[in-house]
Amino acid sequence: MYTYTEQSGCPIQVDDLAVTYGKVTALGGLSLRIGAGTVTGLLGPNGAGKTTLVRVLSTLLRPTRGTARVMGHDVARDPLPVRLAIGLAGQYAAVDQELTGRENLEMVGRLYRLTRAEARSRAAEVLERLGLSDAADRRVATYSGGMRRRLDLAASLTGRPPVLLLDEPTTGLDPRSRQELWAIIDEMRDAGTTVLLTTQYLEEADRLAQRIIVVDAGTVIADGTPAALKAGIGTDVLRVRLPGSAGLPAAAELLADLAAAGTEVTSDRVTGELTVRVTRAGASVEALRRLDRRGLAVAAVKLTPPSLDDVFLSLTGRTATVPATLEEVR
Repeated sequence: MYTYTEQSGCPIQVDDLAVTYGKVTALGGLSLRIGAGTVTGLLGPNGAGKTTLVRVLSTLLRPTRGTARVMGHDVARDPLPVRLAIGLAGQYAAVDQELTGRENLEMVGRLYRLTRAEARSRAAEVLERLGLSDAADRRVATYSGGMRRRLDLAASLTGRPPVLLLDEPTTGLDPRSRQELWAIIDEMRDAGTTVLLTTQYLEEADRLAQRIIVVDAGTVIADGTPAALKAGIGTDVLRVRLPGSAGLPAAAELLADLAAAGTEVTSDRVTGELTVRVTRAGASVEALRRLDRRGLAVAAVKLTPPSLDDVFLSLTGRTATVPATLEEVR
């Protein structure tokens, strides 16, 4: 089990971190600090460098330049205490399918240098915590995808690490399993664990993280609380849904000058919805008046504060789920 003696207040410290593969730059001089006992959401398009950063912090990848320290230890020069200090759950469940759930966790406990008795006790505790006790003695090959993801997270908790690195941990899970994992992450944060979470689900980051860091092309482009990042857009979002898609072009033309400077009306032919970022008071009333004059029926209208999706699109020019032209390397 890991014991930390240095009192720094920042379990994760990254300075001018760069990772390159030939001519491809995965990280380009990234710097950040992550405080203790918090959940920090790391967002960015595919290929932005999120997984590369997690691999560096977990000692799986050596940086080309710069330094990264976890619990006061340099990940490149002093990797062993870093490995003892972290739990890691990647995008795919890294568990042995031929072993039982209990055997997987006991093996991980031994790798954390727990005694056999400690490893057995800890495995039983974590299996109970993640709702896997009934399946503990079944081969993992018989587990569902959600159960394997929970077992993977259980493995990352077995050594009671002070730092937890979660790289898209809920990818592919059903809504119920996702919410169960959210509750577990909340519990870990409340217990003082420092969590770095990468995710493509922006509502997940909004729900879990006290701080959001947005990266693109290997550098930090925004950093703040979810509320501060949303407020920074300075616009509300007007959504107008028509009964069908036929009237979308005419409606978009009518509402074009309501759009905030530098933005456009966007439309979705599948849902029949127009989206306009607005700053003008009474924009929704004005939109309804114009559409009514033209004889365009309106099914629904809604004016809302910006979401993290709006922040993401504003910062990167892309949605969170658009495939990148450069795959997130290695």
